[in-house]
Amino acid sequence: MDPRRTALLLVSLSLFPACARDQSHGMRLSSAAFTAGAPIPKRHGCSGENLSPPLAWSGAPLRTRSFALVVDDPDARHFTHWVLFNLPGDVSSLAEGVRAGHLPPGAAEGRNDFDGIGWGGPCPPAGEHHYAFRLYALDVPALAAVSPTRVQFASAMKGHVLAEAELVGTYAR
Repeated sequence: MDPRRTALLLVSLSLFPACARDQSHGMRLSSAAFTAGAPIPKRHGCSGENLSPPLAWSGAPLRTRSFALVVDDPDARHFTHWVLFNLPGDVSSLAEGVRAGHLPPGAAEGRNDFDGIGWGGPCPPAGEHHYAFRLYALDVPALAAVSPTRVQFASAMKGHVLAEAELVGTYAR
């Protein structure tokens, strides 16, 4: 290969490192309540008030029409704590304790593994568990699903994910 083409290729890859290494494409997910890898405050779990933590995101692809969020515990075979979908593409945050009736217009919640709808906070049986908050930028304005489980939700998203971001926190009782 021509040395100039090789240099150009290396420069191009260095300009787009996120796209080369992961699927975030520059999208970031954060919380004012905890940082990545840190403990989730008790108020957000079953040992406290069981409020969903505040979340904020940035860097979504320009073609984003909606967002979806799944929160699960990979230490407990991906026990699902929250399925939230049809968040409008212009939304970039969720307030603490958000629930049905206070969601952004058009947003809906799916079934969690507590056999309920909406947020079910961390509640590990013993020891410290990890909780993965995964945000998906989608190329459709809405997913046609009514109270889906995580598996049904994943199937409905197939082929529509533009980018994803993850925030993982820990919780112990």
